[in-house]
Amino acid sequence: MSKKTLKRTVMRKQRHLRVRKKINGTTERPRLCVFRSAKHIYAQVVDDGSGATLVSASTLSPDVKDKLGDEMDKSAQSKVVGQVIGQKARDQGINTLAFDRGGYLYHGRVKALADGARESGLTF
Repeated sequence: MSKKTLKRTVMRKQRHLRVRKKINGTTERPRLCVFRSAKHIYAQVVDDGSGATLVSASTLSPDVKDKLGDEMDKSAQSKVVGQVIGQKARDQGINTLAFDRGGYLYHGRVKALADGARESGLTF
């Protein structure tokens, strides 16, 4: 890992810790956390009180892979992941969430995932 990449990763983790000081998932309002890698995006709904992952989805999940097209760009794939996690959360009875962007800027793929989750009926 180059020095520049290491610094970027460390800075993102510091931003994530700053965000996590303020955002905490409860049973009534769990936390939707996002992780973005170079190729894929992952999202999970977490209840921090019990430390349990309630719902998860990613571009590697079989139910999401069925909906992805061959020529979709990464933002469109993120929107599909948001829609799938929103539908799974609604099936579990979860309507309201706290959004944890994971130290990433709220634009691009992270914003597309949030928009997809909102389209499926989640509120945050």
